[in-house]
Amino acid sequence: MDVYSSGPLLELSKAIPSFDESGLPPVPFSMKVMPGDCMVVEARDIGHATMFADLCCGLVPLDDGLVRFMGLDWNDLGDRELNALRGRIGRVTHRASWPEFVPIHLAIVLQQLHHTTRPIDDLVQDAAHLAERFGLPGLPTENPSFLPEDDLLRASCVRAFLGRPHLLLLEDPLEGGPAELSNSFLAAITEARDRGAGVIWLVRNNAVWQEYRQGITATWRLADDGLVAVRMG
Repeated sequence: MDVYSSGPLLELSKAIPSFDESGLPPVPFSMKVMPGDCMVVEARDIGHATMFADLCCGLVPLDDGLVRFMGLDWNDLGDRELNALRGRIGRVTHRASWPEFVPIHLAIVLQQLHHTTRPIDDLVQDAAHLAERFGLPGLPTENPSFLPEDDLLRASCVRAFLGRPHLLLLEDPLEGGPAELSNSFLAAITEARDRGAGVIWLVRNNAVWQEYRQGITATWRLADDGLVAVRMG
């Protein structure tokens, strides 16, 4: 991954999301994520967490302000540029995101196939390596309905970290997930940050990130009045 070093990786500058399109409060959101940062955002409402991640990806219309990724305003880009940039974002989302009739191994690589020009064989090889790191016996080839929930969480992590993304938007997989996922998840975050990626870790329960407390750059709360910085005690 080429390290981005020309300013914030992600910048929300007084971005007011469309309430009708997102359900987020129509107030200014401001945040900067630098390369190597790990921001915790507490969002008690799962739907709001997903829409905030969509906001960061340029998927939510704005009533005012702007959202920039790697120095580029999402609203200024055409489809080709949008696809290229979104190929540099990895996500774990609580929104249903596994196509029912597509085997998991293909669903894992679809995002990279759509947004990048990497050969499928290379993607599958990298995904298989990540699958082992996250505790799967190999890259699953079943349809999602045949996989237990814990393995679907592991597969979500594989998909998010595949392609060495510049930005990770992670709706917490640890709360309610298998205990053994924690070490591999935190190690993958650290490795990504060491190579210059930025991380937004969306949580419902602040207890889940305490083990990683020393690595957190800043904490925020997604509230009715927008994105509020929280002092770390």
